[in-house]
Amino acid sequence: MRLLHEASDVNSLAWVVMPDHIHWLFQLIENKSLSEVMKYFKARSAQGVNAYLKRQGRLWQNAFYDHAIRKDEDIKAIARYIVANPLRAGLVEHIGDYSLWDATWL
Repeated sequence: MRLLHEASDVNSLAWVVMPDHIHWLFQLIENKSLSEVMKYFKARSAQGVNAYLKRQGRLWQNAFYDHAIRKDEDIKAIARYIVANPLRAGLVEHIGDYSLWDATWL
């Protein structure tokens, strides 16, 4: 996610890594499609996770779920919903106790 953001392929707004999935709110930059961004993200992260775990094989499912934000939607409320996922999942009682998230509006 960081590499895509730093390469200006996306503008990351909020994200959280959950035990078995991620939530990532980002704005596409003109030169990349959503499919290209997700293909790159899945490939790079799978390589990293598999190397760390000293394993091989598939990490991600084939598809991904996406939701385009409409102009009338409150983007900050969506970001708050995303970073609150560990709270709703019962992983922590306070979001500050969960380190795998970030948001532009800090």
